[in-house]
Amino acid sequence: MGAKPPLDMSGRRRTVFVTGANGYIGAAVCRAFVGAGWTTFGLVRKPEAVQDLMAAEVIPVVGTFDDLRFLGPVYEKATGFDAIVSCTENISGYADHFNQVMVLVKALAERSKQQVIRSLVLWSSGCKDYGTTETHGASALAPHTEASPTNPPDILRQRTENCLCIFDHTDLFDAVLVRPTSVFGRSSSYYGAMLSWVANEAAAGSGTLKIPANPNSIMHATHVDDCGLAYLAVSEQADRSAIAGKIFNISGHRYETAQEVGEALAKEYGFERGVEFVSPADAPSSFPEGLHFVFNFSQWVSSESIRQITGWTDLRPLFSENLNVYRWAYEAALARGDINITVVEGRVGSNFRRLGSM
Repeated sequence: MGAKPPLDMSGRRRTVFVTGANGYIGAAVCRAFVGAGWTTFGLVRKPEAVQDLMAAEVIPVVGTFDDLRFLGPVYEKATGFDAIVSCTENISGYADHFNQVMVLVKALAERSKQQVIRSLVLWSSGCKDYGTTETHGASALAPHTEASPTNPPDILRQRTENCLCIFDHTDLFDAVLVRPTSVFGRSSSYYGAMLSWVANEAAAGSGTLKIPANPNSIMHATHVDDCGLAYLAVSEQADRSAIAGKIFNISGHRYETAQEVGEALAKEYGFERGVEFVSPADAPSSFPEGLHFVFNFSQWVSSESIRQITGWTDLRPLFSENLNVYRWAYEAALARGDINITVVEGRVGSNFRRLGSM
């Protein structure tokens, strides 16, 4: 156990290269590394994202995976990369995307190797790779661990299978596969879509919040900033042999149930008759199809491994415990036109941004 300082033995400041630096998790990863004193490069596709990176004290790099000419100026600023963090994904064509990103990762690692720096590559996947668990209270309920077999939904199968290929390059870099649970906070990802739907229901005058889910469905999530700090904790682990070649789950210290979350939502948004759980088949017509993944993907995930090896722990209150603050943060991000909300909107479906016009 024990973290490395931001300077190596020669006095060189440690350096990280983050892909998808303006994405939801990528931005949190950048915040964590910048806060710990690392020189942080962030790759984005669009020039309009540069100002946000600069404001966050991240060195912006604009480019795409199919044209690596942007690396020339990067190499002028960095002799090598202690950590390379992949925070991008293309679910519908993940296999091709994986191969494209790996070309960049290997180029960065080769450059580092030439400078006698062995890079640590952290590749982002997700805990949905394991599939569901039983619901709260079930006699057979047990958490997924890193040793659990994978059983992803079909839409995630390419991601689940291709991610393991990062361990095939031990000649060039050390690798860690990171699997976070659902994440919330700030723009709140899919939990933000849930907040918008609930706000719409409240504005429509519904006295009862009707949620199409089992109240015992497990909603295990982690604040996005705690998630970013987990990536940092792995990267700063002093004993590289303790992490290289391993998978780490990232999850909150306990799970919440749909009942807990639903009751908190009904109270926060002023539903006079509280919350009622109905069958998914009886979902309100206003319910976006994509939110079934939020309420009905029952999953308990253990993160004991990363806690024991790196000392990481989650610090933020659970979603239901601090909902009022997380609501404010989401609504502020929505008002600013946060790009990550737009991305989730496209995945979730109808009725997502009506809140913005209230």
